Amino acid sequence: MAMVIEQVGHVDRLADDDLFSSVIHHIIGQQISTKAQQTIWKRMRETLGEVNAQTIAAAGVPLLQSLGMTFKKAEYITDFADKIICGQFDLDAVAQMPDDDAITALSSLKGIGVWTAEMILLFCLQRPNIFSFGDLAILRGLRMVYHHRKIDRRLFEKYRRRFSPYCSVASLYLWAVAGGAIPGMKDYAPKKQIVAKKR
Repeated sequence: MAMVIEQVGHVDRLADDDLFSSVIHHIIGQQISTKAQQTIWKRMRETLGEVNAQTIAAAGVPLLQSLGMTFKKAEYITDFADKIICGQFDLDAVAQMPDDDAITALSSLKGIGVWTAEMILLFCLQRPNIFSFGDLAILRGLRMVYHHRKIDRRLFEKYRRRFSPYCSVASLYLWAVAGGAIPGMKDYAPKKQIVAKKR
């Protein structure tokens, strides 16, 4: 990893320091491009003014859906806003929780899975020790740096222990490697064989 850090150099990643908007961003952004996510968020701000639990709850599902998101995402977002308003979900409490508890709390929300919760902790709460087994690019980066054909849970936990308490830094550099930051570094995963079907 020291060699990777030296070759890649400083890594900049944008952080979103507002936990409410981070949850909304991640729900909107699932399975769409960053540009599409930004377009929908811009429409929300233009239509609602300030994007908060009250304005989202007042808008309702049909209006949110008309901004370009799916019906399900609009439902997830309004459900989240309703939980904030009625006090069923406490964002301030989540921000103070240990990593595992915060991930459990966030992933209890509709539309937020474990991987998404981990990304919220890394990029919003800026927790220093986040390392996601569910992130395919991190697994790819590990294979490339350490010449593994496969990263199973046992091996992944070995690297988590090695990088702790700075797993978030390791994540940033493994993403860079997986994205091609070091020319010539290859993925050692076995290539899938294509078996021709007999006619």
